[in-house]
Amino acid sequence: MEKIYKPQEFASMLGVAVVTLLRWDREGKLIAYRNPKGRRYYTHTQYEEYMGIRENKVGKTIIYARVSNRGKKDDLENQIEFLKTFANARGMIVDEVMTDIGSGLNYNRKKWNELIELAQQKEVHQIIISHKDRFVRFGYEWFEQFLKKNGVKVIVVNNEKLSPQEELVQDLISIIHVFSSRIDGLRKYKKKIKDDDEL
Repeated sequence: MEKIYKPQEFASMLGVAVVTLLRWDREGKLIAYRNPKGRRYYTHTQYEEYMGIRENKVGKTIIYARVSNRGKKDDLENQIEFLKTFANARGMIVDEVMTDIGSGLNYNRKKWNELIELAQQKEVHQIIISHKDRFVRFGYEWFEQFLKKNGVKVIVVNNEKLSPQEELVQDLISIIHVFSSRIDGLRKYKKKIKDDDEL
């Protein structure tokens, strides 16, 4: 049940006088609710709207976190806690936390695709991520513009300032890692493939 406030409490929260609230009620600027006895009261939603916490908010606030492999699950939990703390400190209400375990080069991540789909359906207001590369390794700016056109704001909490050379090195290392992992995976099946008469 939503929290409600008497005019005196609400005026104190907003830093205005009770007579100001009464005037705003008459003018239609901030209309008070009335109980069956006709007494005025205000809701927490009205407080958030007045303070700008819910201003123009349509859709969910979603935290998105990703790690490259299952061995980094602790890092995933730390990422989530860090982003929750960031959101709470700014008065943001997090509606959902979405996580993936997989490469930033992989566009078939389940939750990432679900997030993009929700954005297209206008169900997302803002996405909070720790770094650009947690969202996507290549083409971040394109996805940011795409989401913006769908009314979604992307908040990057730890935006590392890297030189173009450093960014290129990180991207190349990521590509090499992905392909070397795939080669290692194929080596495991080499013997099975060799011994299989049907292949």
